[in-house]
Amino acid sequence: MKRLLLSACLVLISSCTQPAWGDKSAAMSAESGNWGPAITVLEHNCVHCHGNNRLSSMPPINDTHALAKLIGSHWIAPGKPQASRFFQVVTLSDEIPGAMPPSGHAISRKDIQVLRSWIKDGARLPTNNVKFIPLGPLPRSI
Repeated sequence: MKRLLLSACLVLISSCTQPAWGDKSAAMSAESGNWGPAITVLEHNCVHCHGNNRLSSMPPINDTHALAKLIGSHWIAPGKPQASRFFQVVTLSDEIPGAMPPSGHAISRKDIQVLRSWIKDGARLPTNNVKFIPLGPLPRSI
């Protein structure tokens, strides 16, 4: 009986805890569904060129507030990955001009599926502004 009561208390306590704010992906996944995997794809494939040091002609993807400005436009059409220019350019093969990222390697099928799901599910973002950190190898164009 004591074990059952202790187990029930532990389940109740663990269901009330918030993710640690130091763990960006866990905090954002809890807040907005499938956003956690999408941020990882963006940080590995997009932020090097579209972050703080981007050319003025490039759409910004340096934080969630900048990314939010692209949502609802031709760049990111919530619920419509195929109609989103953002999604179209990441699915182009490397040989086609305008393919992103311009690093000589296409985004993996798994990463494309992550972005497709995020856009299809409404391209939701966390309410708090989250700064993106470039991860992975630098593209050859930098």
